[in-house]
Amino acid sequence: MPDLNPLRLSATAMTAALRARKLTSRTLVDAHIARIVAVNRRINAMVQFRFDEARVEADAADQRLQTEDPTTLPPLLGVPCTIKENFAFPGYPQVSGMVARRKAVATESAPTVQRLREAGAIVLGFSNTPELCMWMETHNRVYGRTGNPYDERCIAGGSSGGEGSLIGAGASPFGLGADVGGSIRFPAFFNGVFGHKPTPGIVPNTGQYPLPTGQMNFNCVTGPITRRAQDLWPLLKILAGPDGVDPLCRSGALGGNPARVQLKKLRVLAIRDDGKRAVAADMMQAQQDATEWLGTQTQGLRWLQPQGLRQAFEIWSALMQAAEPTPFAEQLGEGRRISVLKELIKWPLGMTDHTLPALALAALEMLPMPTQRFVEAGRALKQELLAALGEDGVLLYPPYPRVAPRHNRPLLRPFDFAYCGIINVLGFPSTQVPLGLNAQGLPLGVQVIGAPGQDARTIAVAIALEKQFGGWVPPPDMPG
Repeated sequence: MPDLNPLRLSATAMTAALRARKLTSRTLVDAHIARIVAVNRRINAMVQFRFDEARVEADAADQRLQTEDPTTLPPLLGVPCTIKENFAFPGYPQVSGMVARRKAVATESAPTVQRLREAGAIVLGFSNTPELCMWMETHNRVYGRTGNPYDERCIAGGSSGGEGSLIGAGASPFGLGADVGGSIRFPAFFNGVFGHKPTPGIVPNTGQYPLPTGQMNFNCVTGPITRRAQDLWPLLKILAGPDGVDPLCRSGALGGNPARVQLKKLRVLAIRDDGKRAVAADMMQAQQDATEWLGTQTQGLRWLQPQGLRQAFEIWSALMQAAEPTPFAEQLGEGRRISVLKELIKWPLGMTDHTLPALALAALEMLPMPTQRFVEAGRALKQELLAALGEDGVLLYPPYPRVAPRHNRPLLRPFDFAYCGIINVLGFPSTQVPLGLNAQGLPLGVQVIGAPGQDARTIAVAIALEKQFGGWVPPPDMPG
């Protein structure tokens, strides 16, 4: 009999067990609530709770599962999940780590949240983010700092760090995140689970705070984080499609099917590092093992070293600036620009409402940059990678130079996030895949990147790598 431990099942397996009446929704919900209660004091990943409502919804789902035709039921009926706190959910806070928004409560539902609920998913609660979702460590002055379930002294990533931490801890089977510079893939990587950054235009960004506008809807995308690879595609199908608000989200943008992807017809490309920020030996070895195995299943393996990647941070910054976002100092003041210098002076005294990474980003934004030069470098790099990928290629590339660092350490090397950020501004889909644990028990992993529109291909490769290398490894304190 297959293992029906609720804390280890995929959402897909949960659905099958519910339909076969081998598990109840109430059992699934109660098991995950118990796990959240057990770990959240240590990792501080869930910041808003709706346990009572979830139990009521689970009982209602069980009633439907017993009385209605299974073929007519919503695809996720009775399956628990979690949501990044910056997505609107009526009646619940949408603070996004901002002290000034401490009392902000959403009155409408983000379309992506609504789609998950209409599909039958039961939301257990809402997860922590950095201040205004713009740093790779999840910490703010409203909810505090989120830790890594494998070692709480280490970061959980950002900005969807609360989601990654909960899912890595076994406290949620899947969650909803958003990614403008690695904010799905960093949490997935650091916490040993799967995350998919879709091709821009597939999933609407509407209902987030801060809300991406204009061309920022290209750089910022919404997607799933999961404990099992098989859930990525079903969730993406539920989330995809225009909402009539997001101007870049279009119908028909999600094509293909991972089940129809034939590995033996693919070519594998790989890049060891960006040529500027060295990758740690354990990360390099994990990628090497995955890449070499994948090469034996496909048309072969080719290692690349694009020179343009040395300018990954500069290209990301230039293309973000070219998208004309609202100045970050203005966002921190909710429409009224803060005095960054004054707040930086107050920070050592503990007298500012803002975190140091947020203030540093606002200060960095004011520095002059030769934008056009790096915009052109970004275009050239995109064309080089498109040519290399061709019609049948996938690219394996590190998500970050090392495993989850200790808290605050990313401030010492703030531009290392460019390993993920560059993929956003180039518009490529990327699936983050776990590759076991290192000698210190921290997750290893790799990005699988495809040409725009090839989301099914990168997810198919993720499923294959999970089968070969094991995927998510539950943390040591996981029961059963």
